[in-house]
Amino acid sequence: MAGNPFRGAIYLLRGAKMLTEPGLRQFIILPLLINVLLFSLAIYLLSEYFSVWLDYWMGFVPDWLSFLDWLVWPLFALLVLVVVYFSFGMMANFIAAPFNGILAEKVEQRLRGMPIQDEGWKGLLASIPRALAREAAKWAYYLPRLLVLLLALFIPVVGPILWILFGAWMMAIQYCDYPMDNNRVRFGEMKRLLKTQRLSSLGFGGLVSAAMMVPVLNLLVMPAAVIGATLFWVEEYAPASAPSAGKQEVTPR
Repeated sequence: MAGNPFRGAIYLLRGAKMLTEPGLRQFIILPLLINVLLFSLAIYLLSEYFSVWLDYWMGFVPDWLSFLDWLVWPLFALLVLVVVYFSFGMMANFIAAPFNGILAEKVEQRLRGMPIQDEGWKGLLASIPRALAREAAKWAYYLPRLLVLLLALFIPVVGPILWILFGAWMMAIQYCDYPMDNNRVRFGEMKRLLKTQRLSSLGFGGLVSAAMMVPVLNLLVMPAAVIGATLFWVEEYAPASAPSAGKQEVTPR
Protein backbone atom coordinates (compact mmCIF):
# COMPACT_ATOMS: atom_id res chain seq x y z
CA MET A 1 0.00 0.00 0.00
CA ALA A 2 1.29 3.44 -0.93
CA GLY A 3 1.89 6.31 1.44
CA ASN A 4 3.33 6.70 4.91
CA PRO A 5 1.16 6.55 8.06
CA PHE A 6 3.52 8.84 9.97
CA ARG A 7 3.39 11.49 7.25
CA GLY A 8 -0.39 11.28 7.28
CA ALA A 9 -0.55 11.63 11.07
CA ILE A 10 1.68 14.70 10.99
CA TYR A 11 -0.92 16.57 8.93
CA LEU A 12 -3.25 16.55 11.94
CA LEU A 13 -0.48 17.90 14.18
CA ARG A 14 0.26 20.64 11.68
CA GLY A 15 -3.45 21.44 11.51
CA ALA A 16 -3.54 21.82 15.30
CA LYS A 17 -0.65 24.29 15.16
CA MET A 18 -2.63 26.50 12.77
CA LEU A 19 -5.69 26.79 15.03
CA THR A 20 -4.55 30.11 16.47
CA GLU A 21 -3.40 31.72 13.23
CA PRO A 22 -4.82 35.20 12.63
CA GLY A 23 -7.43 35.26 9.90
CA LEU A 24 -8.62 31.71 10.59
CA ARG A 25 -9.93 32.06 14.14
CA GLN A 26 -13.33 33.45 13.15
CA PHE A 27 -13.95 30.42 10.93
CA ILE A 28 -12.94 27.99 13.70
CA ILE A 29 -15.26 29.25 16.47
CA LEU A 30 -18.59 27.71 15.34
CA PRO A 31 -17.22 24.22 14.44
CA LEU A 32 -15.39 24.30 17.77
CA LEU A 33 -18.56 25.14 19.73
CA ILE A 34 -20.53 22.36 18.00
CA ASN A 35 -17.75 19.89 18.81
CA VAL A 36 -17.59 21.01 22.44
CA LEU A 37 -21.34 20.52 22.97
CA LEU A 38 -21.61 17.09 21.36
CA PHE A 39 -18.43 15.61 22.77
CA SER A 40 -19.30 16.88 26.23
CA LEU A 41 -22.46 14.77 25.89
CA ALA A 42 -20.38 11.79 24.69
CA ILE A 43 -18.07 12.12 27.71
CA TYR A 44 -21.07 12.19 30.03
CA LEU A 45 -22.54 9.02 28.49
CA LEU A 46 -19.22 7.22 28.72
CA SER A 47 -18.79 8.17 32.35
CA GLU A 48 -22.24 6.78 33.13
CA TYR A 49 -22.44 3.67 30.93
CA PHE A 50 -18.90 2.65 29.89
CA SER A 51 -18.64 -0.31 32.28
CA VAL A 52 -22.16 -1.49 31.35
CA TRP A 53 -21.39 -1.48 27.63
CA LEU A 54 -18.02 -3.14 28.17
CA ASP A 55 -19.53 -5.95 30.27
CA TYR A 56 -22.14 -6.50 27.55
CA TRP A 57 -19.55 -7.01 24.81
CA MET A 58 -17.29 -9.14 27.01
CA GLY A 59 -20.28 -11.44 27.47
CA PHE A 60 -19.86 -12.56 23.84
CA VAL A 61 -16.38 -13.99 24.49
CA PRO A 62 -16.74 -17.79 24.80
CA ASP A 63 -15.40 -19.53 27.90
CA TRP A 64 -12.76 -21.41 25.96
CA LEU A 65 -11.15 -18.04 25.07
CA SER A 66 -11.10 -16.81 28.66
CA PHE A 67 -7.32 -17.17 28.72
CA LEU A 68 -7.23 -14.26 26.22
CA ASP A 69 -9.12 -11.88 28.52
CA TRP A 70 -5.95 -9.84 29.00
CA LEU A 71 -5.99 -9.11 25.24
CA VAL A 72 -9.72 -9.04 24.54
CA TRP A 73 -10.63 -6.64 27.36
CA PRO A 74 -8.51 -3.70 26.14
CA LEU A 75 -9.64 -4.31 22.56
CA PHE A 76 -13.30 -4.18 23.54
CA ALA A 77 -12.64 -1.14 25.75
CA LEU A 78 -11.06 0.60 22.79
CA LEU A 79 -13.96 -0.52 20.62
CA VAL A 80 -16.52 1.08 22.96
CA LEU A 81 -14.58 4.34 22.85
CA VAL A 82 -14.26 4.23 19.06
CA VAL A 83 -17.97 3.49 18.51
CA VAL A 84 -19.18 6.22 20.88
CA TYR A 85 -16.83 8.92 19.66
CA PHE A 86 -17.23 7.89 16.03
CA SER A 87 -21.03 8.14 16.33
CA PHE A 88 -20.91 11.55 18.00
CA GLY A 89 -18.26 12.64 15.53
CA MET A 90 -20.61 11.80 12.65
CA MET A 91 -23.39 13.86 14.23
CA ALA A 92 -21.04 16.77 14.91
CA ASN A 93 -19.71 16.71 11.36
CA PHE A 94 -23.20 16.62 9.86
CA ILE A 95 -24.26 19.69 11.84
CA ALA A 96 -20.98 21.53 11.28
CA ALA A 97 -20.52 20.54 7.61
CA PRO A 98 -21.17 24.02 6.13
CA PHE A 99 -18.81 25.64 8.64
CA ASN A 100 -16.13 23.00 8.05
CA GLY A 101 -16.37 23.52 4.30
CA ILE A 102 -15.85 27.25 4.71
CA LEU A 103 -12.92 26.67 7.09
CA ALA A 104 -11.28 24.34 4.55
CA GLU A 105 -11.79 26.98 1.85
CA LYS A 106 -10.16 29.72 3.93
CA VAL A 107 -7.23 27.49 4.89
CA GLU A 108 -6.62 26.66 1.24
CA GLN A 109 -6.72 30.36 0.36
CA ARG A 110 -4.07 31.02 3.01
CA LEU A 111 -1.89 28.12 1.84
CA ARG A 112 -2.02 29.40 -1.72
CA GLY A 113 -1.18 32.95 -0.69
CA MET A 114 -4.61 34.32 -1.55
CA PRO A 115 -6.39 36.96 0.58
CA ILE A 116 -8.89 35.37 2.98
CA GLN A 117 -12.35 36.74 2.24
CA ASP A 118 -15.37 36.44 4.53
CA GLU A 119 -18.64 36.21 2.58
CA GLY A 120 -20.57 36.28 5.86
CA TRP A 121 -23.92 34.57 6.41
CA LYS A 122 -24.85 34.83 2.74
CA GLY A 123 -21.93 32.61 1.76
CA LEU A 124 -22.68 30.19 4.59
CA LEU A 125 -26.35 29.83 3.65
CA ALA A 126 -25.45 29.25 0.00
CA SER A 127 -23.11 26.42 0.96
CA ILE A 128 -25.58 24.50 3.17
CA PRO A 129 -27.43 22.43 0.51
CA ARG A 130 -24.25 21.12 -1.12
CA ALA A 131 -22.54 20.50 2.22
CA LEU A 132 -25.45 18.49 3.63
CA ALA A 133 -25.87 16.54 0.39
CA ARG A 134 -22.20 15.56 0.61
CA GLU A 135 -22.63 14.48 4.23
CA ALA A 136 -25.58 12.35 3.15
CA ALA A 137 -23.34 10.69 0.54
CA LYS A 138 -20.84 9.85 3.30
CA TRP A 139 -23.57 8.33 5.44
CA ALA A 140 -24.76 6.25 2.47
CA TYR A 141 -21.20 4.96 2.19
CA TYR A 142 -20.73 4.38 5.94
CA LEU A 143 -23.96 2.72 7.01
CA PRO A 144 -23.93 -0.48 4.90
CA ARG A 145 -20.35 -1.11 6.01
CA LEU A 146 -21.25 -0.45 9.62
CA LEU A 147 -23.94 -3.13 9.41
CA VAL A 148 -21.43 -5.65 8.06
CA LEU A 149 -18.93 -4.75 10.78
CA LEU A 150 -21.57 -5.29 13.45
CA LEU A 151 -21.37 -8.98 12.54
CA ALA A 152 -17.58 -8.84 12.77
CA LEU A 153 -17.88 -7.72 16.40
CA PHE A 154 -18.68 -11.33 17.32
CA ILE A 155 -15.25 -12.45 16.08
CA PRO A 156 -12.89 -12.13 19.06
CA VAL A 157 -9.80 -9.96 18.48
CA VAL A 158 -10.38 -9.65 14.71
CA GLY A 159 -13.67 -7.73 15.05
CA PRO A 160 -12.32 -4.90 17.20
CA ILE A 161 -9.25 -4.54 14.97
CA LEU A 162 -11.48 -4.22 11.90
CA TRP A 163 -13.54 -1.56 13.68
CA ILE A 164 -10.41 0.44 14.54
CA LEU A 165 -9.17 0.31 10.93
CA PHE A 166 -12.63 1.21 9.65
CA GLY A 167 -12.79 4.18 12.03
CA ALA A 168 -9.45 5.45 10.73
CA TRP A 169 -10.58 5.13 7.11
CA MET A 170 -13.88 6.87 7.82
CA MET A 171 -12.15 9.79 9.54
CA ALA A 172 -9.86 10.20 6.52
CA ILE A 173 -12.89 10.29 4.23
CA GLN A 174 -14.83 12.58 6.57
CA TYR A 175 -12.25 15.34 6.75
CA CYS A 176 -10.41 15.07 3.45
CA ASP A 177 -13.75 15.42 1.73
CA TYR A 178 -14.12 19.07 2.79
CA PRO A 179 -11.25 20.52 0.71
CA MET A 180 -11.89 18.08 -2.13
CA ASP A 181 -15.59 18.96 -2.25
CA ASN A 182 -14.68 22.65 -2.32
CA ASN A 183 -12.62 21.87 -5.41
CA ARG A 184 -15.48 19.92 -7.03
CA VAL A 185 -13.80 16.53 -6.71
CA ARG A 186 -16.58 13.95 -6.96
CA PHE A 187 -17.17 11.66 -3.97
CA GLY A 188 -16.10 8.53 -5.85
CA GLU A 189 -12.97 10.26 -7.14
CA MET A 190 -12.17 11.47 -3.61
CA LYS A 191 -12.21 7.89 -2.33
CA ARG A 192 -9.99 6.76 -5.20
CA LEU A 193 -7.46 9.48 -4.44
CA LEU A 194 -7.31 8.53 -0.78
CA LYS A 195 -6.73 4.89 -1.75
CA THR A 196 -3.69 5.90 -3.81
CA GLN A 197 -2.15 7.10 -0.53
CA ARG A 198 -3.91 4.55 1.68
CA LEU A 199 -1.28 4.36 4.42
CA SER A 200 -1.04 8.15 4.69
CA SER A 201 -4.84 8.34 4.79
CA LEU A 202 -5.04 5.69 7.53
CA GLY A 203 -2.29 7.44 9.48
CA PHE A 204 -4.19 10.72 9.34
CA GLY A 205 -7.58 9.16 10.11
CA GLY A 206 -6.12 6.92 12.79
CA LEU A 207 -4.65 9.84 14.72
CA VAL A 208 -7.94 11.74 14.37
CA SER A 209 -9.79 8.73 15.82
CA ALA A 210 -7.27 8.39 18.66
CA ALA A 211 -7.38 12.10 19.48
CA MET A 212 -11.17 11.95 19.68
CA MET A 213 -10.87 9.56 22.61
CA VAL A 214 -8.71 11.91 24.69
CA PRO A 215 -10.82 14.16 26.97
CA VAL A 216 -10.40 17.90 26.34
CA LEU A 217 -8.12 17.24 23.36
CA ASN A 218 -11.09 15.79 21.48
CA LEU A 219 -12.82 19.16 21.62
CA LEU A 220 -10.20 20.61 19.28
CA VAL A 221 -10.06 17.68 16.89
CA MET A 222 -12.68 18.81 14.38
CA PRO A 223 -11.16 22.14 13.30
CA ALA A 224 -7.61 20.73 13.54
CA ALA A 225 -8.61 17.80 11.31
CA VAL A 226 -10.26 20.11 8.75
CA ILE A 227 -7.08 22.18 8.56
CA GLY A 228 -4.85 19.08 8.47
CA ALA A 229 -6.95 17.52 5.71
CA THR A 230 -6.66 20.72 3.68
CA LEU A 231 -2.88 20.60 4.06
CA PHE A 232 -3.02 16.96 2.95
CA TRP A 233 -5.07 17.92 -0.12
CA VAL A 234 -2.89 20.84 -1.18
CA GLU A 235 0.45 19.09 -0.66
CA GLU A 236 -0.37 15.56 -1.80
CA TYR A 237 -3.06 15.85 -4.45
CA ALA A 238 -3.92 19.29 -5.79
CA PRO A 239 -1.99 20.74 -8.73
CA ALA A 240 0.31 23.37 -7.28
CA SER A 241 -0.43 26.11 -9.76
CA ALA A 242 -4.23 26.53 -9.57
CA PRO A 243 -6.29 27.94 -6.70
CA SER A 244 -9.33 26.07 -8.04
CA ALA A 245 -7.28 22.93 -8.46
CA GLY A 246 -9.98 20.35 -7.95
CA LYS A 247 -11.90 21.58 -10.98
CA GLN A 248 -9.12 20.09 -13.08
CA GLU A 249 -8.01 16.51 -13.48
CA VAL A 250 -6.40 15.63 -10.15
CA THR A 251 -3.55 13.17 -9.83
CA PRO A 252 -1.73 12.33 -6.60
CA ARG A 253 1.94 13.24 -6.29
